[in-house]
Amino acid sequence: MLQLTLPGEEAQLLMAPTFRGGFPDRGKPVRAAVLILLYPSGSETCLVFIKRNEYDGPHSGQVSFPGGAWEPTDSALEQTAIREAREEIGVRGSIEILGKLTPLHIPVSNFLVSPFVAWMDQTPVFHPDRSEVQYVIEVSLRELLDPAMRDSETLHHHGRRVEAPFYRVGNEKIWGATAMMLSEFLQLAARMQ
Repeated sequence: MLQLTLPGEEAQLLMAPTFRGGFPDRGKPVRAAVLILLYPSGSETCLVFIKRNEYDGPHSGQVSFPGGAWEPTDSALEQTAIREAREEIGVRGSIEILGKLTPLHIPVSNFLVSPFVAWMDQTPVFHPDRSEVQYVIEVSLRELLDPAMRDSETLHHHGRRVEAPFYRVGNEKIWGATAMMLSEFLQLAARMQ
């Protein structure tokens, strides 16, 4: 799948909030990685997201892919994505990296995030780290590819009024950087249908 030409920033911008700039320059961005983890569940292929805990930070309470900042013990960013997934959602077993999507800078937190697409042969058992994760959200790829899952609304975020496209998953909204990365992934997945 990831041998194809990536849709890149154009696909990401389809789900970008209207306001992404205006944050103070914090210098060189922090390298980070997330894992877009695919796995079988019954007759479906599913993805996993996490609902982050509420905390005093820019991504408090948001739905995201498992992931986080690179650490010196990580041999590469794909290792960061796997390590963070294991820490945050407690997934065990073999994880095969299928490829890397287009990196995305997140101005509000100054992270430069590399999304990695991965596959597990079996349905994982999740053991979320309650210090970071409220709960795990599983959704089928088929559902995410349905155009009816996309919507948009006006939010007040960090004291700003923002028009934000999002994916509706149950009672949750996937928006911001996660929606932008998901948009690129779904464009690739749609090509394979």
